[in-house]
Amino acid sequence: MTQATLIFNAHLLDETMDTAGALLVEDDKIRAVFQGYFTSPDTASTLAHSVLAEDGCEQNCKLELYDAHGLTVTPAFIDMHVHMRYPGQTQKEDLDSGLHAAASGGYGTVVAMPNTNPVVSSYDMALQIEKEAAAIGLTHLYQTVSITKDFDGQTTNHLDDIDKKFIPVISEDGRDVLSSATMLEGMKKAAEKGIIVSCHCEDNTLAAMAKPYRQNALKIMKAVGLSAWGTNEEGFNPDEVDKVAIEQADQNLTKANNLLALAEDLATIRNILLAKEAGCHIHLAHVSTENAANAIGAAKMELQYYDEGKPFGISAEATPHHIALAGTEEPTIRALVNPPLRSEHDRKAIIEALRNGIIDVISTDHAPHTLDDKAEGSPGFTGLETAYAVCNTILVCQNKFEPKKLSQLMSANPARFLGLEKGLLKTGYIADLTLVDPDEEWIVDSKLFCSKGKATPFEGMHLTGKVHGLFIDGKKILER
Repeated sequence: MTQATLIFNAHLLDETMDTAGALLVEDDKIRAVFQGYFTSPDTASTLAHSVLAEDGCEQNCKLELYDAHGLTVTPAFIDMHVHMRYPGQTQKEDLDSGLHAAASGGYGTVVAMPNTNPVVSSYDMALQIEKEAAAIGLTHLYQTVSITKDFDGQTTNHLDDIDKKFIPVISEDGRDVLSSATMLEGMKKAAEKGIIVSCHCEDNTLAAMAKPYRQNALKIMKAVGLSAWGTNEEGFNPDEVDKVAIEQADQNLTKANNLLALAEDLATIRNILLAKEAGCHIHLAHVSTENAANAIGAAKMELQYYDEGKPFGISAEATPHHIALAGTEEPTIRALVNPPLRSEHDRKAIIEALRNGIIDVISTDHAPHTLDDKAEGSPGFTGLETAYAVCNTILVCQNKFEPKKLSQLMSANPARFLGLEKGLLKTGYIADLTLVDPDEEWIVDSKLFCSKGKATPFEGMHLTGKVHGLFIDGKKILER
């Protein structure tokens, strides 16, 4: 028997529409989109039954009515960059907690990085992780495979058997491939299969130079009780902290961050040049500097002058934390993440790059850690459950992005790059849908996160935009 759901009394939002309406979902796909005010189920039901009758399945179909109560229905978000910490680091996150966090954040699909223990370098291992994730019955998960085997920086033979259908992305995330020759080899293999190469752009030698400065800062921070996730803990009194110590920590972090900015800029240019040579599609992860954004913009401009059969492809992402926070401010200068939070000038440049299409995607780089590991300097933040609200607050409310643009960045564009029939409210597309109230205000409280990772620089922040529901493959899996 055909299963159908009519979502009515809704506001419909994707990159092409921002209007009142209703959706008819049949089995796992969007069957029809009705624009207009359907606050009562009667009119919408009549339309739905007429569509089902056209399909010849009205008599054998159970139609469920779902009142959205005026909430915005948007294509479920798609995250091209998360860390699920599985296998081997389940004290930080596991598939169950990570996928519950993704669902809570409104995500229908996530792409998990391979820097686990052991490193995901095997096609069979990646497929097994995807199978385990699917059995949980929440957000869809694609598992990436490392560019070099076990992150050895040399071997790419394991890429020969990968199937794009199941592994659409490879990455060395957490580091860059030091050898340009090896990176080129990996890119060429990806190009042959149509697989995206996600690049963590960071010159390893400059990152090594920056490490002692960050270690010095961490030593000082631990001695005086300063956190490494950009918020001051409850009960913290800045007047009781040695001001000289704070200044020394911040000076060390500034030196580290300056080197890491140069590391990102150089590696971005290198990886673009290698992609041109290999003819592959690169996806530049967590872009955070104006120079890197300018290099991406120049490469995209160059692509416009090629005939059909472009020699390479390029897409780029920014994270909510690089969009919202400056790393020269107090206390976010001490929010440790790779790449670091940048200057206010860089932050504004990233926002403009999102506005004008140089940066195509918002990805969380969800990187959960235990609080003990975070205190020891592990870089990264929990991000899935705050991403929509942060981006809605900063981009739509403060920087006047159209809501349709935010939907494009969080849903339509990542779906296109991954080759998914998702990301739009369009007939025939998979019915992965998120229900949000874009005007609801709330305060971040990490104790309520589904993720095991509680370290967030947004702790206690007032945000606008709340996720209220999620449909995956046409089935309701979250409602609040």
